[in-house]
Amino acid sequence: MNLQAIFILAYLAITIGIGVYAAQKVKNSKDFILAGRSLPLPISTAALFATWFGSETILGSSVEFAKGGFLAVIQDPFGGALCLFLLGLVFAKYLYRMQILTFGDFYKNRYGKKMEFIAGICLIFSYFGWVAAQFVALGIMVQILFGINQFTAIVIGACLVVFYTYLGGMWSVSLTDFFQSISIVIGLVVVIIQLNDVKPIWSSISEKPDGFFSFFPKSNYHDWTLYLSAWMVVGFGSLPQQDIFQRVMSAKSEKVAIRASYYSSVLYLLFALIPLFLGLHAKSLLPDFDLYAESGQLLIPTMVSKFVSPWVQVLFFSALISAILSTASGAILAPSSILSENILKYAFKEMNDKKLLLLSRISVLIIAGISFLLAVGKPSIYALVEDSGGISLVTLFIPMVFGLLSQRADERSALFSLFVGIGTWLLLEIYGDDMTSHFYGTIASLVAILIGIFLFPKKEKSQVTT
Repeated sequence: MNLQAIFILAYLAITIGIGVYAAQKVKNSKDFILAGRSLPLPISTAALFATWFGSETILGSSVEFAKGGFLAVIQDPFGGALCLFLLGLVFAKYLYRMQILTFGDFYKNRYGKKMEFIAGICLIFSYFGWVAAQFVALGIMVQILFGINQFTAIVIGACLVVFYTYLGGMWSVSLTDFFQSISIVIGLVVVIIQLNDVKPIWSSISEKPDGFFSFFPKSNYHDWTLYLSAWMVVGFGSLPQQDIFQRVMSAKSEKVAIRASYYSSVLYLLFALIPLFLGLHAKSLLPDFDLYAESGQLLIPTMVSKFVSPWVQVLFFSALISAILSTASGAILAPSSILSENILKYAFKEMNDKKLLLLSRISVLIIAGISFLLAVGKPSIYALVEDSGGISLVTLFIPMVFGLLSQRADERSALFSLFVGIGTWLLLEIYGDDMTSHFYGTIASLVAILIGIFLFPKKEKSQVTT
């Protein structure tokens, strides 16, 4: 084992230690799911920043940017930054004031138990591909650093993140996110400085053809539909997601939740641009590298391995593992919280808080197990993320907006909106243009809830006179 691997093992040991320490703060299910609603601004900001800063940002979006410029990466990082900004601008204050544990609780309180159950199923399914992508990315890193086969590497990576998530829940996620976010920032900054000495990054930028850095599409309906769809998938679709909700609700106050949303939006966009330009630089330094092969996701790691010093490699791979771990832990905890609180607990008659905590931990193992099988069966990060994206957009975004900002929609109109949205999306995925299916699915969901409000007017509660 080389010296680099030893230092990275030490880094992973520190991460696990932080997770184990955080687990000591978990006394009940509220601690496990929402860290006791006690996170200060720096940790809350780091947790929100780390929501998406994982394998897709560093390994996936960087390659897409190298192939197609800004228009190829609107969904991430720009859509992610938009989501965090809208969270602070509109939604954080409403969500924080609700004394609930999960987004499923919101749909139950606002619409009813049928909506809670169906929304919970939609939320859980939207996470499997995302978690599996992080397992694959962890496996790739373990494989590169320690020279073992991919299956064993995925097993090791999955066990690592599941271990501290199982123990400490949101406390482990939050404290490790804070530590890992610092590692991400330092690692990426040092790498880009050293690679600029190998070849000025400005030279790689100036080599690109006209239109590569265009931020708006051509002036035709189809291109603008694709463009808006890319903004919406993460920018709108992640707003009703449990991982975002948990990070907002874990803040120690409403003011902290709002500020953390704004700060994380700026930080995410700022530091997510670094992998994009690293990918562009890698394409210039590695002209024979095949961006379109499945191994294309190794573009930046390959460049780092060839062109930077061993100690900077340690910083980079530590930063990359940090990004993946922080995303993976939150992505596992989110659907696990929905599964335990909004679905499984109804199967038991008597559930005290101790049993709920155990059920939450068992749910972590269930979600991780299913995601692991998916990771082994389809080891492409981009494909896994693509498969999981957009479900919450076409099913839950519109009912969430109307549930928070209007009192006119009831359970019938919300369910009508959900089924019309997902039905439209599925039909277009199978028979139409799957590139715009999220756009039209969301429009259909909006139209459906408006029709539902007209067809199913909300029943006013009768006033009892004495």
